[in-house]
Amino acid sequence: MLKRLSICLLLAAAVLSGCAVNPVTGKTELSLVSESTELNIGQEQYLPSRQMQGGDYTTEPAINAYVSGVGQRLAAVSDRKLPYEFSVINDSTPNAWALPGGKIAINRGLLTELNSEAELAAVLGHEIVHAAARHSAKGMERGILMQGAVLAVGLASQNSEYAKLAVGGATVGAGLITQKYSRDAEREADYYGMQYMARAGYDPRAAVELQETFVRLSEGRRSDWLSGLFASHPPSMERVAANRQTALALAAGGDIGRERYQQQIAPLVQAQDAYDAYDEGRKALAAGQTEKALKLAEQALAAQPKEALFHALRGDVRFKQGRYQDAVVNYDRAVQRNNAYFHYYLQRGLALQELGQRDKAVADLERSTKLLPTAPALNALGKSSLAKGNRAQAKQYFAAAAESQSQPGREAAAALVRLDLPDNPQQYLKVRLGLDRRNYLLVQVVNTTGMTVADVDVVVLLTDAAGRRRQIPLRVPGRIGPQQAARLATGIGPFADTQALRGVQAAVTGARLVE
Repeated sequence: MLKRLSICLLLAAAVLSGCAVNPVTGKTELSLVSESTELNIGQEQYLPSRQMQGGDYTTEPAINAYVSGVGQRLAAVSDRKLPYEFSVINDSTPNAWALPGGKIAINRGLLTELNSEAELAAVLGHEIVHAAARHSAKGMERGILMQGAVLAVGLASQNSEYAKLAVGGATVGAGLITQKYSRDAEREADYYGMQYMARAGYDPRAAVELQETFVRLSEGRRSDWLSGLFASHPPSMERVAANRQTALALAAGGDIGRERYQQQIAPLVQAQDAYDAYDEGRKALAAGQTEKALKLAEQALAAQPKEALFHALRGDVRFKQGRYQDAVVNYDRAVQRNNAYFHYYLQRGLALQELGQRDKAVADLERSTKLLPTAPALNALGKSSLAKGNRAQAKQYFAAAAESQSQPGREAAAALVRLDLPDNPQQYLKVRLGLDRRNYLLVQVVNTTGMTVADVDVVVLLTDAAGRRRQIPLRVPGRIGPQQAARLATGIGPFADTQALRGVQAAVTGARLVE
């Protein structure tokens, strides 16, 4: 079964530990989230967060190794020793983010915007400080103080088309990635990140140049930047001025690594046109322009046949056209090139299900949920379980999928109601009691589902002063629409006042869905 992160367990782990000294700033701060909780959340959320943001970039493994090497060089001089990890995300949106516990990612799209290794160090040093100085943990603590919960879970950034499909604990990381840091946190990340750059032998002035570039790009309002890095790390001339002052206080000089950086990321630069075609292809597919999307996918593949994303786009086009066998061929090619991205297994599983190959479909769908639990996969698994006669398992899958507000999530919610309402009508039809003007009992039944119900049976349980109980069966006439309520005059009474209703109970015992 699907292994899911329990938010309740995370809350239990966030034990109040009073005040603690921030390892980066040296300031004494309120600390509500323990280090073990930080580490656990980072570890649990790193994989699903990378998955819903685009998956790991695997086409040129040397680029991942290079970025990780720069990150570890900075991590070695940081003020807090954490199990730092650095990953490159296969997405064109310029972005970078950090989870608690030192789990850091940078998008492919940001790497191609940078000019030197020192600028890369500025980005990674900034994110290292966010993790080391507990900035994400502080956001969690604000949630504890304001809402009584570890996190106010939200959707991932707008550039992630899959975030709205994720369910369960996988959505926790999305809220952390997209949280907006305070101005103080951004200043701290800039200041101490530059300190780390200098300690690691990089020229900290690169951080000034980087912020100047970001300010120019933000003024130009490039949409990809606005949906990426600038959404959570807004640039400003104030930050540029502060970085200049920090650079003046640090030793001049240091490693820039301009030529070395350009040499390392050359494969990304050479493939830029292919990725641009892919991005346009995805937009065309979302707009229903399948032929245009297919042409763009083939254009991208001609330039870079090793990229799994391009094969998957071709498969997505074929899937939308109803050519499921062709789609499976393309997904096979995508999996051969990258066997660790949920989307390829999800789509291949859905295509196999359409072809009637249920066992193979289930294997792929289950594999996809281990990488990232999504409503489409869980809804499809629910359908498969139902087809096999396993109603209990189907209910579990549908209930998990129904957490998403996406179309598959709503479809799963309706399927769950169809299955479960006959067995547990009281879970979906709520009863409220009151009195009419003559002080006779009124029963109101509220339909909390998105479907119309009829033949609603209610049992009223009366207990008199001597403790004797009497059951009175009733039926609500007519139908009750989705999210609607119906009143039933029972003729039971009269009662002295509403206080007398304490000895009255009622529950729905049966109902029929009207399709």
